[in-house]
Amino acid sequence: MNRQEKSDLVKTLHNTFEGSTSVVVVHCNGLTVSESTELRNKMREENCNFKVTKNKIARLALKETKYRYMDDMFKGPTAIGSSNDPVMAAKVLVDFAKDNEKLIIIGGGLEDKPLSKTDVEALAKLPSLNDLRGKIVGLLQAPASKLVRLTMEPASQVLRTISQKSKQ
Repeated sequence: MNRQEKSDLVKTLHNTFEGSTSVVVVHCNGLTVSESTELRNKMREENCNFKVTKNKIARLALKETKYRYMDDMFKGPTAIGSSNDPVMAAKVLVDFAKDNEKLIIIGGGLEDKPLSKTDVEALAKLPSLNDLRGKIVGLLQAPASKLVRLTMEPASQVLRTISQKSKQ
């Protein structure tokens, strides 16, 4: 790899760090091609990124980003999972690590806050941004539907009473 290719790789990784809300660092020692493909597909389905990185290039890319504190996590065979959703990268990687002991969660970052392995696992248990949006929409719609039911109820009672009187 020549100097220009390394520079481009650092720039691409730097942009990944800058554009992500959360980053999870993992060790992926001994993943087969099919396991790696399966993980990448799961990450892609959830709009997350997964990149195997060279530690030196990752450390260079971390400089002047909000994740610069993660420098110590890049030792050994590392890869990063990143996402704009604060929860999804952690959720997918933790779920995959449960079924595959070759993937080990090291830590991560959420904006400017470093995360330990336990923090990443706790983050993975939280509902995703889309789940929270769905709950908010449901909560907002519930009062409106109750209000409609309440206003329609007296009219339907009157209609039932008239209907019963006409049958007698």
